[in-house]
This record gives sequence, structure tokens and C-alpha cells, in this order.
Amino acid sequence: MAAASAGGKIQAAPMVYVAGEEMTRYTMDLILERWIKPHVDTSAWEFFDLRAKNRDDTEDQVLRDVISAGARLKAIFKEPTITPTADQVKRLGLKKAWGSPNGAMRRGWNGITISRDTIHIDGVELGYKKPVFFERHAVGGEYSAGYKIVGKGKLTTTFVPEAGGEPIVVDDRKITDDLNAVVAYHNPLDNVAHLARIFFGRCLDAGIVPYVVTKKTVFKWQEPFWESMKTVFDAEFKQKFYEKGVMKPGSELVHLLSDAATMKLVVWTDGGFGMAAHNYDGDVLTDELAQVHKSPGFITSNLVGVDDNGTLIKEFEASHGTVTDMDEARLRGEETSLNPLGMVEGLIGAMNHAADVHGGSSGVHPWTGKLRAVIHKLFREGRGTRDLCGAGGLTTEQFIDAVAEEL
Repeated sequence: MAAASAGGKIQAAPMVYVAGEEMTRYTMDLILERWIKPHVDTSAWEFFDLRAKNRDDTEDQVLRDVISAGARLKAIFKEPTITPTADQVKRLGLKKAWGSPNGAMRRGWNGITISRDTIHIDGVELGYKKPVFFERHAVGGEYSAGYKIVGKGKLTTTFVPEAGGEPIVVDDRKITDDLNAVVAYHNPLDNVAHLARIFFGRCLDAGIVPYVVTKKTVFKWQEPFWESMKTVFDAEFKQKFYEKGVMKPGSELVHLLSDAATMKLVVWTDGGFGMAAHNYDGDVLTDELAQVHKSPGFITSNLVGVDDNGTLIKEFEASHGTVTDMDEARLRGEETSLNPLGMVEGLIGAMNHAADVHGGSSGVHPWTGKLRAVIHKLFREGRGTRDLCGAGGLTTEQFIDAVAEEL
């Protein structure tokens, strides 16, 4: 693919752009109009509207279309979306409360990990001094659990092998309380080795120390996750970490209990480390990571999956939501000051990955690097949004205009 189109714009590679709603959609609409389209030919992008109302109107066909397009193009940018509450179902006139699209996306793209990393601006103090990487297993755990509310009785959990053979009783217990929640879920392990290679490879490239987090001392079923991670590290990465000087020769991959990891995230503010964990632990720990590092606006969130041929499918988004309260203020005519950095980092990531997959990186990568540099420059000069620059910072619209002028 050519680096520039006939009109002098940078030619963007094919990718999926998923629009969301509320304040983040308003802001990204402005960014597309003022920052992207004047400089980038986006004609190869495929746009989808994932507002709750559009999911309702299409009986969720739009979500199925997003998943199909993402599997085909391998690069996806997604704006924050809402998972409607009962009140929103009524207010928006929806037929039902549509579930979060994230689970369907992870299944549809063979999700391996959700990479969440700290964002840094040279010359601006946030939470961690150096980068912190986090890999959250993208599948399994409580999120896909089945459950029932039951009374007294006997509970037997039985596994029936697909290949035949005798059923296996996983658990058999007597329930004596009048009211109980019984829950069943599983942790898929086939892709943990792939997660390990992604995690250790990223840590090695960045020169940061990796840690694996579980609660395997109590939750014995988490032991295979640790064993798989350690096996890959020892066989494929240990010597490379020694040679690069990231780890001292003779040192071993360190396991952290999840409760210990919560403390380390608070005290290791120098940064320069990475953690990998199960799905739920990763969800909770990355929320803590975001708070230590100023806010969720300074954390990336990238789903990494893989197609049948081994090509990575990457979906990029901000780690924060649609910022409903700020959108309500905007609709009342009040000033707002939304920092779009997390969303823009997601857009940059999707554009770069699309160019890596489909061609055109020689044109796309320098331009996205320039966009990032302009944003960082304005924050250093005190011309950023008010979350970093205080009451004298710029409004949402003023900041977008300032970046547009620099570009």
C-alpha cells in the first residue's frame, strides 16, 4: 500500500473503526474531523456504530458485523460503549438490556490477552516513573460463569469427556443453608503459552522485569497457569533476559500472590516491571494500576487475539468508559475538559498495527508519532486538559483546536 494518497494525505491501512456514545463519542467525532481527516485518507477504514440504540435496532447484527470485519482486517479501534442499565433501557427505549460486547469480541477474535500499560509524557509527572506492563488473560473465570440461586440439597458437578469415557465428578457437596448461590466456571489453558510469549517478549523488548500473579496457594486450580508461564520463560526467555541485563544470571521468574501484587503496585512507583494474571485478578489489579498512575485515561487497553493462520488480531480502546457525567454537563451547556489521550493512544495503536499487517507503515508510523508528540508537547507547556493542567487548562474543544493548529 502506498504511503501517501494522491491528495497528499497519509494513506491509512484498512482497519475497523467502532463508534461508541456519550462524551467520548462527541470528542472522537471532533478528533476525526479536526486531527485525522485533514491529514489521513481513511477511505480503507470500515466504520460501525455500536451505540446501544443501534444494537437494539439491528438485533445486535452490528456487533456480529464488527466481529466479522475485525477477524478479516486484524486491526480494530473501539470507542467506549455503554452496557445499558435498567434505567438506560427505559430512557433509550430499548427492547432489552444488551450485554457487554467485550465477551463476544474476545470469543470471536480468539482472545489471548488484554494488554494494559501505563502511558507516559516526558516532562510530566504521573504515577509511575517508568513503564508498567500488564497482561490480563482474556478468557475464563467468573465472567462466563453459570449460576443458580438454590436452597438446601446436594450439589454435584460432573464433567463428561467429549471423546467418551466415564464422567468425572469434579465436586460433590451437601448444601445446608436455606439460600445459596452455586456457581460453575472454568479457566481455559490452551492459550496461556501464547500469552506468555506475548508478555515476556514485550517485557524483554522494553527491558522491564516480569512477574506472574496468581492465588495458587489457596486456589489450587491456578497452579497450571503459573506452570505454563514458567515453562515458556525458562525454555525461551530466561537466557535472553540475562544477556540483556534485565535480570541477574541465576535469578528466576518470580511468582507473586495476588494480595501481595496489590501492595507492590502501590509501592513500586519507580515502575519498570510487568505483571501477568488471570482474567479477574487482571481486571481488579489494572484498575488499581490506573489509580496509582493518575487515572484510567493514562492506561492503554489492547485485546490481542489470533486467527487460524497465526496472525495477531488486535483491538485497541481506552481503559475508561463513556464519561456520562461530563456528557450530561455538556448537554446542559456547561464547559467540559475531557483528556482524550487514552482514546488517541488506542487509535494510534490500531493505525500502526493495521499498517504493519496490510502495508504502509513507512507513512503511517511517522505521522502517528508526530500526533503523539504534539499532544505531549501541549501538556508540557501547560496547554492540556484540566485533569493535568489545573483550572487554567483548556476545555475539550480548546484542546482539540490547539492540537489541530500544531498539526
